[in-house]
Amino acid sequence: MGWFRRTEEPDGSDPETRRAAMVRRQIRARGVSDPIILEAVGRVPRHLFVPPELRRDAYVDAALPIGRGQTISQPYVVAYMTEALEPLPGLRVLEVGTGSGYQAAVLAACGMEVWSIERIGELQEEACRSLREAELAGHVRLRTGDGARGWPEEAPFDRILVTAAAPAVPRRLLEQLAAPGILVAPIGPPVAQVIRRVRRDAEGRLAEESLEAVRFVPLVSDAPPGRPPAGA
Repeated sequence: MGWFRRTEEPDGSDPETRRAAMVRRQIRARGVSDPIILEAVGRVPRHLFVPPELRRDAYVDAALPIGRGQTISQPYVVAYMTEALEPLPGLRVLEVGTGSGYQAAVLAACGMEVWSIERIGELQEEACRSLREAELAGHVRLRTGDGARGWPEEAPFDRILVTAAAPAVPRRLLEQLAAPGILVAPIGPPVAQVIRRVRRDAEGRLAEESLEAVRFVPLVSDAPPGRPPAGA
């Protein structure tokens, strides 16, 4: 989401101190209150998921470039989208767009089992290394491929999180959402999107709501486009 620009100086040089300040100033202060998420973002070492030359900036209030035209999202956005998923330990979650691996790490730290797909093989390899270093690799399964097609052989998923912008919710992802289940994705044109949350109830009915305005890199896919589920 966005490109890096310095917005504040990190608190000291100790990663744990800077991470605690990040949670307090950037996440809790903006209204994220779920204790599962606050504990998770306070535990996951974000500096392990950014390029070495940017590690001193890992806890500032900004997205950071990770190469190949991709970014690691602003810490608040990661926490906000995780809260929108309504995480619970033990749930199965599909992430579309592994990127740096940081969002997958936060989901795993919330106690969920994660399946994550990344189109760019080099990023997937780097994410795998970062997850191992963070000691969270055992809860995340990674695949290189077209995320808009999902992971059908592992479906259904209790939660689906899309971390790249699409013009509409990919139909194949909706087909892989459990009943009940929640899908969260940034939807809209390349210049700006809105986070949409789609709920499927126990009877399979879909309901959609718009949350916060964001800006993500686009979801690249060769799958047929989906249709917004509102009114389905």
